[in-house]
Amino acid sequence: MKLTSLFWCSSLALFVGFGCNPPAEKTAEATGGASKPVAANDIKLGYIVKQPEERWFQIEWMFADKCAKDKGFTLLKLPAQDGDKVMAAIDNLNAQGAKGFVICTPDVRLGPAILKKAEGYGMKVITVDDQFVDADNKIMANVHHMGLSADKIGQLSGQTLVNMAKDKKWPMDKVGVCLVTFDELDTAKTRTDNIEKALLEGGIPKAMIFHAPQKTTDVPGSLDAANILLTQHPEVKYWLVGGMNDTAVIGAVRAMEQRGFTPETCIGNGINGTEAVEEFKKAKATSVFSSVLMRADEHGYKSAEMLYEWVKDGKEPPMDTRTEGLIVSRDNYLAKFKELGIPIE
Repeated sequence: MKLTSLFWCSSLALFVGFGCNPPAEKTAEATGGASKPVAANDIKLGYIVKQPEERWFQIEWMFADKCAKDKGFTLLKLPAQDGDKVMAAIDNLNAQGAKGFVICTPDVRLGPAILKKAEGYGMKVITVDDQFVDADNKIMANVHHMGLSADKIGQLSGQTLVNMAKDKKWPMDKVGVCLVTFDELDTAKTRTDNIEKALLEGGIPKAMIFHAPQKTTDVPGSLDAANILLTQHPEVKYWLVGGMNDTAVIGAVRAMEQRGFTPETCIGNGINGTEAVEEFKKAKATSVFSSVLMRADEHGYKSAEMLYEWVKDGKEPPMDTRTEGLIVSRDNYLAKFKELGIPIE
């Protein structure tokens, strides 16, 4: 997930002086064990993120803070950009009396080591966004997780594209699809596979769905991929553009614009919502019509709430919780962001 916009929440607190305490004896409050109810104002919980400068994680922290204020517990927010900082952060949380933490680790392969250290301190763990993997590079399904539903997000993106083409009364048998792909990343492939599935279900002929593989996951990479595709198919007069994220779609739309396509002949729907907002702000509408907004707000609040209820009341959360996103467009993004309480720079 590429997120470039930055903002700093007023509640941001970065903790320094990572001291190491010797591991506490493992207790019934370890990650999988039962715990006795405790008073909310006695609870301290950690929230560790891998890229504190990124807008996504700042929103997560912001809404985790909101949860802490709503519920009455103390939230300790820690950055951890590499493995050493992750381990130091866990030591720091233990020194401050934290009973557990939510984490998006900088390296999912650290999962076994993170879990072992947490269990040694009697801390509960919930992963957010990225799941731990074991020594065999397999998902650690025994760790509670909150993440994105890549298949449903892809389906929503594809359905949105079909609906917009139908709204414009385009001849469906003459509509081409530029599907910007990056199959090397499993999550990206799941999204684009499900975009394609929704397009087919919506009546787009398979012969009119063209893959444009990216070599790099940035705007130049998607622009180059789309240019190759456009050269191969000059006969297509109407284009739908989809991809794994906003950047993939924006780059392809730029390529379309260079060939003379306009919002009357080209429709793009992104995924993430953050980069697409910059398109929505432009005085003149572009072909980036909409995007599936990922719910960093929901991830931050809900993951903190699940951990809090687990620690306070012994209410163990589901092993796997997924969010699906919602559509934002040039017409509704201001109202949607305001409704969700997400700042727009």
